[in-house]
Order: sequence, then structure tokens, then C-alpha cells
Amino acid sequence: MITAEKIIQEYNLLPHPEGGYYKQTYISEEIIPSEGLPERFASARHFSTAIYFLLGGNDFSAFHRIKSDELWHFYTGMGLLIYVIHPNGEAEILKLGYDLNNGFSFQQTVKAGCWFASHPVNPIGFSLVGCTVAPGFDFADFEMGDKKDLFKQFPQHEEWISKLCR
Repeated sequence: MITAEKIIQEYNLLPHPEGGYYKQTYISEEIIPSEGLPERFASARHFSTAIYFLLGGNDFSAFHRIKSDELWHFYTGMGLLIYVIHPNGEAEILKLGYDLNNGFSFQQTVKAGCWFASHPVNPIGFSLVGCTVAPGFDFADFEMGDKKDLFKQFPQHEEWISKLCR
């Protein structure tokens, strides 16, 4: 039987600042020059990047945002709920996983600039997913959510923010 510990060891996953474990699996060789990118990017970016991302059943990925779209892929384990707060305050829960009869999908997309967090649907087990980012991910584009700031900006989502910020 496959376990979270086996996956972490086998793929040399590292702790991620938002929670969980990750390993970059792809970074494109080609680069988009800064003048070819929207102004929100301070410098050139790779065309695309990809990671493995693993969350244990009791863990969560804390609210954060990035400057690129992020495509999530489900691999194995428990389904994953992705909580998304759009810049205009609208919110949605994306369901990533194999339970197609209950609205889950093998891929979900979080648009650039949205705040998002995630956790497995069941505290027993784990979720192994992948994330592909284009333009490619750079930690310069990563912002962890501050609970107080998010409360002020999105008071209607206090329950999510309380539960999914570190």
C-alpha cells in the first residue's frame, strides 16, 4: 500500500511554506522576457513549471496567491478541496479528485491573483496532486495570506480564513 511517507521519501519531497510537501518536477528551458509579460511580473519567467504537491489528511495549504494561473492535477489518495477567493470577493470551492459523482474533477484551475487554500476531504490519508504554473512559478510571485489583512478585505469569508491561515 502506498503511503504519504513512502511518496515523500521516494520523490524527495520538501516541506512547502504554505503547508504540505513538494518537489519541482519540470521547469521549461525557454524563458519569456520581462517585456513579453504583464506588468505584474518584475522580471523574466520560464514558460511553465510543475510540481508534485502532497498534503497529509490533517494538514492544509494556507491561503496564498501567485501572479500566474495554476492548473491542479489529481494523482492519488483522498480528494482535495481548493478554497478560492477571487479579487472581487466572490468565492468557490473547487473539488479535485476521482469522485466524479459528487462534482470532483481530475483537473482544476486557480486564476492568477486569487487567494486560495486547500485540504484533503478526509483527515485519514493524504492527497497527492500536481500543479502546473504558466508563466512559470517563481517565489518572487508568491504571497502568503495574512489573517488580519484577509479578514479586513473579505469579512464575508471569515470562517475559511480562520480555518486556513497559519
